[in-house]
Amino acid sequence: MHRFFSAPVRFAPRFGLVALGLAALLALLPAAPALAQGLTLPPSGDNERAIVTQYMGPVSVSVNYSSPDVHAPDGSDRHGKIWGGLVPYGYKEEGFGTCGKKCPWRGGANENTVVTFSHDVTVEGKPLPAGTYGLHFLAGEKEWTVIFSKNSTAWGSYFYNESEDALRVNVKPAANPYREWLTYDFIDRQPDSTVLALEWEDLRVPIAIKLPNISEVYYQAMKHELQSSAGFDYHGFQQAADYLAEQKVHLDDAEQWAKTGADPAQGGEENFNTLSTLAKVQKAQGKTAEAQVTMTKALASPATSPVDIYQYARPMIREGKPQEALAVFQAASKRMPNKWPLDLGIARSYSAMGDYKSALKFAKQSLLVAPDDINKANVQRMIAKLEKGEDMNKQ
Repeated sequence: MHRFFSAPVRFAPRFGLVALGLAALLALLPAAPALAQGLTLPPSGDNERAIVTQYMGPVSVSVNYSSPDVHAPDGSDRHGKIWGGLVPYGYKEEGFGTCGKKCPWRGGANENTVVTFSHDVTVEGKPLPAGTYGLHFLAGEKEWTVIFSKNSTAWGSYFYNESEDALRVNVKPAANPYREWLTYDFIDRQPDSTVLALEWEDLRVPIAIKLPNISEVYYQAMKHELQSSAGFDYHGFQQAADYLAEQKVHLDDAEQWAKTGADPAQGGEENFNTLSTLAKVQKAQGKTAEAQVTMTKALASPATSPVDIYQYARPMIREGKPQEALAVFQAASKRMPNKWPLDLGIARSYSAMGDYKSALKFAKQSLLVAPDDINKANVQRMIAKLEKGEDMNKQ
């Protein structure tokens, strides 16, 4: 039997012992070697175990498997003999266990290949609950079936039972650079999706995994965490509220969290970040007038720095609202004259409006208060653009 399909070793008593009486049997036991329990020995067929894990934010996908190689234990090269040979197409009759004539491939060697999802996911667009599954395959020349079995503790596929399937999906195999050792890898990694690929010999079998609602995962995690140590720091409430506002989900909770973060009576702090987050939440809720009042308060707060103003207003220029940005920069400059980088913000606003003369004036003023050589060199490049009649905002 190939080591790739090796079964667990089972020990049976010799027939002669069956006829012995109990006393005779007990007399023989001291001379017989004991079967060690939990003994650490090399893996069957030298198919070393491997574990690979990929995260999508707080969500993890892990594969635990044993990895065979293309070359057999005797050193013979099985290249070109794996697919449709060592790994048959479709089911196989193993002649062992209970799977009968419907034994899929275990996707590895020795024990079950096991995949664990920490959260609910979709696999190739089909839902699969969080949990641990035995991973099996029905190989094919043009299409493979991937099987997720609720039985994750059996040895290989010998005891596979179709009634224990949690999910089946079909995928397309593809050519792949040669791999001596069977490997599972995550070949695409996005914030809410990944592609798990089985790679061996010259073949790759990709499996698309996606989170149906990543923002809900973060919401549930933050909601739980804010009941623990994170809830003793107002930054946690502010950051959680800011995330929900960006995603436009659970806005009632976002508003409450933002208010908590800005309320000194609840351990919060009324500053630019907490107030601007509250304004963002209110805007997402459609409370435009309230959001404007809150944002005006944030901009006028004594704790608000020129850099806070710049980081708030500059995106307005990129969004095509330079007049609004200019008003914010000018108001702040009256309150905090000659403070970096407010004059630079005014210059950028004028430049985006096409008023290069005014932009040049304020760009030169900002050069006088630039805090370091890097910023000075950057402003000088902008001044050179304006002197050529070019928009300083464009790269």
